[in-house]
Amino acid sequence: MRRRQFLKILGLGGVAGAALPGVAGAAPFAYDGSPDAVGVLHDSVRCIGCRKCEEGCQKVNADLLPPLDKPADDSSVFEQTRRPTFKAYTVVNKYEPQGHAPVFRKLQCNHCQEPACASACFVKAFVKTEQGPVVYNPKLCVGCRYCMMACPFYVPAYDYNNAWNPLVYKCTMCAPRLKEGKLPGCVEACPKEALIFGRRSDLIKLARRRIMDNPGMYEDHIYGEREMGGTNWLYLSPVPHAELGQPDVPAVSAPELTRGMLGSIAVIAGVWPVILGGAYSMSKHYKKMVEQARREGAQQAKGQGCTDAHVESSADACGSKPADHNPEKGQGGGQC
Repeated sequence: MRRRQFLKILGLGGVAGAALPGVAGAAPFAYDGSPDAVGVLHDSVRCIGCRKCEEGCQKVNADLLPPLDKPADDSSVFEQTRRPTFKAYTVVNKYEPQGHAPVFRKLQCNHCQEPACASACFVKAFVKTEQGPVVYNPKLCVGCRYCMMACPFYVPAYDYNNAWNPLVYKCTMCAPRLKEGKLPGCVEACPKEALIFGRRSDLIKLARRRIMDNPGMYEDHIYGEREMGGTNWLYLSPVPHAELGQPDVPAVSAPELTRGMLGSIAVIAGVWPVILGGAYSMSKHYKKMVEQARREGAQQAKGQGCTDAHVESSADACGSKPADHNPEKGQGGGQC
């Protein structure tokens, strides 16, 4: 859908919605997750930073993604911290916690159980599936980028290079492949089983077992189990997750935090053009009044100038008239 067409529809719908009672209620989106939803567990203790996951992701999404900027075996990419872009759904970063050997962590969409992107998207371009992935429909996207502002993990990426039809890009957990019974491309490519695919509930049990069976090896925290209401991408780490760049977010889901505020977007979108239109009309009317006053002032000044000129010319005429020397009229000066 083109942005201009969408804004016309939104403006009309918003104005109509503003006239109806109760339209500013809470945002209706709420998803409590599915017990059979799948996910992925990333174990940073086992990750060696080979970037085979990046390579595998690009391979299965070759119709959408360009080749990697640098080969998977090029370690120079670790010189800077990267994030997913419209050219790469996933990246691996290297971290050097104090007093610990380097640790690698994979970044991609976390597929929240109650995703902020889906809650913020008022055209439903983002949808949380019962299977687990958060999928994206580019045909519905209007390029508002609310999803980017809403995501607490800074994942959705925007293609600023496409001026005609810019889209949002993010990992889909290879949802089409899952429907075919296949593994996500990154999981399939991992040589060290640092990425484990399965039901989310089973992955949490596996993560807890690894923590219990290896005291001192893992931080006693499964990142994603409760963060932002829980995510379908889970993480194990040998150090506090904050040292791997993972944000400290609340356990409450984003839709729960923003419920009510997002429900008023349609009303705001409808009322705001009316306010701007009124301001424009007032400004235009003011300019017309100023222009009219200027014209009237100019005309008055011109008329006053003509009157003064007439008086001056009359005085000159009277002063130049020869004096009347009729003795009967006395010795007075000239008269008009």
